Amino acid sequence: MEPHRWLPLEANPDVTNQFLKQLGIQPSWQFVDVYGMDPELLSMVPRPVCAILLLFPVTEKYETFRTEEENKIKAEGQEVKPTVYFMKQTISNACGTIGLIHAIANNRDKITFEADSSLKKFLDDSVNMNPEERAKFLETYEAIRVTHESSAHEGQTEAPSIDEKVDLHFIALVNVGGILYELDGRKPFPINHGQSSDDTFLEDAIEVCKKFMERDPDELRFNAIALSTA
Repeated sequence: MEPHRWLPLEANPDVTNQFLKQLGIQPSWQFVDVYGMDPELLSMVPRPVCAILLLFPVTEKYETFRTEEENKIKAEGQEVKPTVYFMKQTISNACGTIGLIHAIANNRDKITFEADSSLKKFLDDSVNMNPEERAKFLETYEAIRVTHESSAHEGQTEAPSIDEKVDLHFIALVNVGGILYELDGRKPFPINHGQSSDDTFLEDAIEVCKKFMERDPDELRFNAIALSTA
């Protein structure tokens, strides 16, 4: 059986905000560009911020690190609160949509949904599923797939062909119960990055983004967008 494959999304606030609107989310929170990692540029991001999506290149260096990180956590353990909503990624190129789902699902107390929101229905129906079951559920969830497809064509650059190999990947960073988590559907579990708060979340999340950049100093293909109050 052919693996499920979607078109990749751009890390572009216009695209992601339109996507959220089509999924039935009211615009009280909107994605904005993070233009840089220094304090002056971070001060341009409207506060509060409840999630960061980071787009980064999947390089050999990163894959080596990912394996080491996974083995270390399996050996040493980590705290992951049961309230963290996490799902695996089984659909090629769906990481942008899964990043959005992770961002919204872990901030449901802040987000206002339309009555007929397809994303709210997906979250309600999948709340008691495990991460693998949620991934399978998304594979057959037409309302989100169709919205993803139209959003993938919205970007400023021409959408690549569905079969083209894409080596860029999205992750979400969120604060759940005072802990900063990295949520990546390619990993077996959320990654606990230590304490955070609503006030310090943006700076804390950017520190995690900087580590991604430091691991690959020759790479320039990093892009962060913040879900902030509109």
